[in-house]
Amino acid sequence: MVELSDFELSRRNLLLGSAATIALGAKPGAAAAQTGSAGIASPAAEIAPSTAKVSFTVNGAARDLELDTRTTLLDALREHLHLTGSKKGCDQGQCGACTVIVDGRRIASCLSLAVMHEGDDITTIEGLGTPDKLHPMQAAFVKHDGYQCGYCTPGQICSAVAVLDEVKAGIPSHVTADLMAKPELTNAELRERMSGNICRCGAYSNIAEAITEVAGSPA
Repeated sequence: MVELSDFELSRRNLLLGSAATIALGAKPGAAAAQTGSAGIASPAAEIAPSTAKVSFTVNGAARDLELDTRTTLLDALREHLHLTGSKKGCDQGQCGACTVIVDGRRIASCLSLAVMHEGDDITTIEGLGTPDKLHPMQAAFVKHDGYQCGYCTPGQICSAVAVLDEVKAGIPSHVTADLMAKPELTNAELRERMSGNICRCGAYSNIAEAITEVAGSPA
């Protein structure tokens, strides 16, 4: 029968051996970074963030930025270009409030790094229309009261514009019955394609009416 003292001795030796292995495997410069000349611990040296230049077109205008490579496209638009129409909601790609159109396809800009979009053509809600000249989708949202608090509305509208382009291009969705046939904007298709855009106020029926009007389909 193993005595408790034997077990403790073995465990102690194991821990001491592990500590020695880690100490021997550490980089020589690491200890120097942690201690001063007198051997007194000091804060680790800060590592400068990596930056990169990126050029893309936003709402028809060429934009050049130098950004921390960790900057998302959403933060580049909001914090660096001051295009605050695109909203930061969940910051996890689940709510759709940050939706923008990149090269004709809608994306959640909070999940995409800005440096990934070198040379891309980006359209935000500011690029779709102005208060004096609304995009047809914006006008339809106003007409059908497709918003309440309005926080999700920029993403909803950008997504809706891209949805109609997807249908026109014949791109199927998860509910398309015949993948070889051109999809039609049925109620099921519309709700599936817009399911990534969450409206906390629950204006979904009004949003659907706005989109189907622009599409020329019966509400």
